[in-house]
Amino acid sequence: MTSQTTVKTLLILGASGDLTGRLLLPGLARLVARGRADGLALVGAGSDAWTPDQWRERVDTSFADANSQADASGRRELKRIRETTSYHQLDVTADGQLAGLLAQLPGPVAIYFALPPRVSQLACEALEPGQVPAGTRLVMEKPFGSSEESARHLNETLAALVPEDHIHRVDHFLGKATVLNILGLRFANTFLEPVWNREHIESVEIVFDEDLALEGRARYYDGAGALRDMVQSHLLQIMALMAIEPPASVDERDLRDAVATVLRASSIRAPYAKNTRRARYTAGSIDGRKVPDYAKEEGVDAARGTETLAEVQVAIDNWRWQGVPFTLRSGKALGNKRKEAVVTFRPVPHLPKGFTGVDSPNQLRIGFGPDTLQFDVDVNGPGDVLSLDRATLRAELSGSELLPYGEVLEGVLTGDPLLSVRADTAEDCWRILEPVLKAWAKDSVPLDEYAAGSAGPEGWPAR
Repeated sequence: MTSQTTVKTLLILGASGDLTGRLLLPGLARLVARGRADGLALVGAGSDAWTPDQWRERVDTSFADANSQADASGRRELKRIRETTSYHQLDVTADGQLAGLLAQLPGPVAIYFALPPRVSQLACEALEPGQVPAGTRLVMEKPFGSSEESARHLNETLAALVPEDHIHRVDHFLGKATVLNILGLRFANTFLEPVWNREHIESVEIVFDEDLALEGRARYYDGAGALRDMVQSHLLQIMALMAIEPPASVDERDLRDAVATVLRASSIRAPYAKNTRRARYTAGSIDGRKVPDYAKEEGVDAARGTETLAEVQVAIDNWRWQGVPFTLRSGKALGNKRKEAVVTFRPVPHLPKGFTGVDSPNQLRIGFGPDTLQFDVDVNGPGDVLSLDRATLRAELSGSELLPYGEVLEGVLTGDPLLSVRADTAEDCWRILEPVLKAWAKDSVPLDEYAAGSAGPEGWPAR
């Protein structure tokens, strides 16, 4: 299906930065190549004094893969954007500069803040409500604020400029296909939803372990860490989708109301030395490549104690989930790359005598990127029919023909807020984690170490 684009101009602030070249422009290119952003104008802006040729070179490089796979119509659209795009050097935090550029652009305009959170805040504060044309959409990258208070302040700043439904707090980690796959699995199967509760589920784990190390992102990452970078936004959103009550529809209001209800009931309880863990990688090797000690990486301030692996246990205080631990974990430079949610069911209350073999709890695994499904069940093994063995049922779930940022941009261009985080939810995610951040800042929880390429610190529970 071809979406109708309501936005006429995409203005990217921070156009010379890594996010734009590595993720935003390739995502846009595939969206354009699929005929889902016809007529869109692309404008870049940044603090670097780039020439028009430098900007076009970045666009060409980022568009190359999509261009090679596009049909004739898609190639024409990509060429049109390349030939008409422009770059503007400006200080977005200075009074009048962003407003002056905005006044020149065909509207409606979507302003994508591919900037550090603090700079995005200052840029919005530099705008007056009368300087923002009707229909303008504001697109904010995570992390949204740096605390519950700062997120609330940023929400108030944005609300003075545009309506809430014109604010997109994007989470590229949650693609539309992934969201719908989780909801379809849960609510379209009568055998599953009746057991999706504390009486039948023992625990839920949501893991995003990467084999990538710092990869030159010290400027951002050392000021954030794994807890802010991944758990605060991405993993809490997945947890909420796994835990929500059945919504009336998958429209944004019903779905986001359900997500907000779960997050309001969520907390991480003290003592934090028991319910949270943090660690930092040391030198090691991953697939034959040497990885330096994080603390000695260029741009890292070792005294900050930034964690590269974070694990927290979230409690959801409602009827369905009381007493079920939700463990959220994310880390870098780990030997085993994992992106999945694991639901472990409670053991059967009684196994008839006579069966042998290992009777282990059933597990449901939902993999992310690509989206997969695995259901581990105990069945009678070959040979001895009384011996139980483990069998795994596997399926590939529907994917998207777009890149993650292409899905985000399509939602922005068409005015669909389904994949954006609502104001109250953004604040609640910080509320959940702020006590942990304060405890870690006081060193109430030890900063463990693990060798790059390992499974994590010794003594941590196996995941």
